[in-house]
Amino acid sequence: MTTRRTEENPLSAETPSRRQPVTGDAMEPRGSGTDADTAVTTLDLDDGAAVSRAEARRRSRDVIGDDAPREGVDIIRPVERAVIVGVQLPGVTSADLEASLDELTALLDTAGAEVAERVIQRRSSPDPGTFIGRGKVAELRELVQVVGADAVVFDDDLTPAQQRTLEEAIKQKVLDRTIVILDIFAQHATSKEGKAQVELAQLLYLLPRLRGWGEALSRQAGGRVAGGAGIGGRGPGETQLEVDRRRIMRRMSKLRRDLEDYRRIRATKAAERDRRQVQEVALVGYTNAGKSSLLNRLTGAEVLVEDRLFATLDPTVRRLPLDDGRDIVLTDTVGFVRKLPHGLVEAFTSTLEGSASADLLLHVVDAAHPEAEAQIVAVQEVLAEIGADQRPQQLVLNKIDAADPEAVASLARRIEVELGQEPVAVSAVTGEGVTTLIERITARLPSQRYRVEGHVPYARQDLVAMAHRRGEVLVEEHTDTGTRLTADVDEDTALELRDFLATDPFAAEPQAWER
Repeated sequence: MTTRRTEENPLSAETPSRRQPVTGDAMEPRGSGTDADTAVTTLDLDDGAAVSRAEARRRSRDVIGDDAPREGVDIIRPVERAVIVGVQLPGVTSADLEASLDELTALLDTAGAEVAERVIQRRSSPDPGTFIGRGKVAELRELVQVVGADAVVFDDDLTPAQQRTLEEAIKQKVLDRTIVILDIFAQHATSKEGKAQVELAQLLYLLPRLRGWGEALSRQAGGRVAGGAGIGGRGPGETQLEVDRRRIMRRMSKLRRDLEDYRRIRATKAAERDRRQVQEVALVGYTNAGKSSLLNRLTGAEVLVEDRLFATLDPTVRRLPLDDGRDIVLTDTVGFVRKLPHGLVEAFTSTLEGSASADLLLHVVDAAHPEAEAQIVAVQEVLAEIGADQRPQQLVLNKIDAADPEAVASLARRIEVELGQEPVAVSAVTGEGVTTLIERITARLPSQRYRVEGHVPYARQDLVAMAHRRGEVLVEEHTDTGTRLTADVDEDTALELRDFLATDPFAAEPQAWER
């Protein structure tokens, strides 16, 4: 694969044809719980044959049912070979652009496509009509034919008008980064809530991109619009485009109601945890940073772990007992990415808002990634968008087993200088540093403990057992009549022990004048 980097050449511009494109616009929502059933045809694979994701995608195509909302385009929408396009604008370095295109290549690989070529264009500003300029569009059309690509994928968001103009000129599907991410989410969502969130994000993306069947469809007209004919001069009614738009709006309303129900269920569970004083720690970070692996290492869970982007979408909650007797919950959330689609953030608000209410955020960073610092910045931007940037954070440098020790130490020093906190270096694979991480979590979480001292009779040794189970016993002495106890316990245990304590732990501190 080679990289083509050129400057805009307006002299080579060719006026694009305005006839209907061959393949239409962006992908239909699929695999995300729509009303239409999805029929999947799978061809037999050679026994023992190792195939790439792109080859597997070629052999197994998703076909959207006839009763699904139609765009007036083909309903079989696979992407096998793609040309990716990046635009270098002022303020964007070549290294940053190459890193972003590398990430887009990984996204396409996860989606089941392969990159045949990458094209880089330098511009002072995006072209309003084609994003890259008409001269570059003509060159891109020739390149697509040479390499046999069936799609062109832009690393930036395109407007519906730009997307349609490019498709008409290039004669192939034109997609942007957003639809690639949505396609991956549609493949990986498993729970009802996750599917509803992905479908809502897809429909938000699709709605402004609907198009009809062209001149064959009638258009509504009446009065002066119908040449002054008035009554009797109207068209036969709504176009397919308008029917599709109305159906999608109804579907979006239902999805929003469903997501609100899921939000209330999650709020009820959170309220119960608050009532029981169970503290929550949320794992956040860039996609593929190892959050699920770290959750498995800390709690012994068996969450899906794969070396690909967005392998985990649905939040996972697991219990983690701390050394001081507290039980906390760890929540594994969806990974973030640069240029995360706003519609996706809106659709996943009910899931991401858990991070905004967590007692502590574990910001997991892939220490072996060359763009680790840029990923930290991207995660902080998303956290600010969902209102979680003010929550207490603990940075965790993961994958130190695959990173250069000097590079990890240098990254830790820069984080300490710029962010004012000392990160914890761990390996979710080998377990190195995990004990230190648990100690740091224990120290960073606000303690709701009460120091109690008293004498518990032998008839109530169940209270001593409760202190061991739900707190930390500092002194335990057995006398003729009972157990002398000093412990740090939670509120409920302190209330049970209250009648046998020397001092009331809930008594207010006396004011200076009272002393």
